[in-house]
Amino acid sequence: MTEIGQLMNTIKYQLKQQAKTYRDVAEALNLSEASIKRMFSQSSDAPMSLERLVQLSHFLGFSLAELTQEASLSNARLNTLTLEQEKEVISDPELLIIAVCAVNQWSMSDILEHYHLSEAVCIKHLLKLDQLRLITLLPGNRIRLNISRDFDWIPGGPIRTYFREVGMPDFLNARFHHEGETFNFTHGMLTEGAILKLQVELRQLKRRFAELHAESLNAPLKKRHGTALLMAMRQWEPQGFSKLRKS
Repeated sequence: MTEIGQLMNTIKYQLKQQAKTYRDVAEALNLSEASIKRMFSQSSDAPMSLERLVQLSHFLGFSLAELTQEASLSNARLNTLTLEQEKEVISDPELLIIAVCAVNQWSMSDILEHYHLSEAVCIKHLLKLDQLRLITLLPGNRIRLNISRDFDWIPGGPIRTYFREVGMPDFLNARFHHEGETFNFTHGMLTEGAILKLQVELRQLKRRFAELHAESLNAPLKKRHGTALLMAMRQWEPQGFSKLRKS
C-alpha cells in the first residue's frame, strides 16, 4: 500500500472512531454528500490534493503532520503489553481504571465525567500510559491508542489474574434476571472432535463480540453500556463426583 493509501485508510478509521458521517464531512468541506461518498469510494491510492488532505486532517482534530504520523504507526501497534508493563498498570487502581477506559476508547472528558478523578490526576495517569506506550497523549489531551484491533491482556498475566480473582466473583454475584442479562450453564460429554468444533465456534463468538464493540463506538458514551461476556470450557467433573470415582 502506498503512503497515500495508508493515509486514506487512517482518515476512514478516524471518521469511524469519532462517529462522524459523510454528511458531517460534506458540511465541513462545503461539498455535497455525494461528492464525499465518491471521494471515499475511489481507490485508496487515488490522488487527492494537499489542500483537501489538510482540510480532512483539521476536521478530525489533527494537523496533517499528526495524521501522517498516525498513519505511519498504524502497522506498528501493540498486540499486548509486557509482563512488567501489566504489573505497573495493575499496581495503581486509578491507573488501571484509566487504562481500561482508554482501551475502550473513552476520551479524557468521558473519564472525568464518570469517575471521581481530578483533571491533574487523570493527566498524570495518561502520561504514565503514554510512557508505557499503551497510548499517545496528543495536544488538547486527546488520547491515541497504540494497540492493534486484536489487542489482549497476557493470558495468566497480572491483569487477567486481577479480573479472575476480583472481577469474576463480582460479575457472577448476580441473579441474571434483568433484561439483557443471561446465564446458561450446560454440561455434557463430548468427544475430542466435538470439543475442537466447539472451540472454533467460541472463537467466532469472541470475534463477533469484538465487532459489535467496534460498531457501538459510533454511539455516544451514554448510550453504551459496560457489558461482559464470560466464556469458559474445560474437561470437568464436580469434585464430589470425582471422590467417588474408581481409580
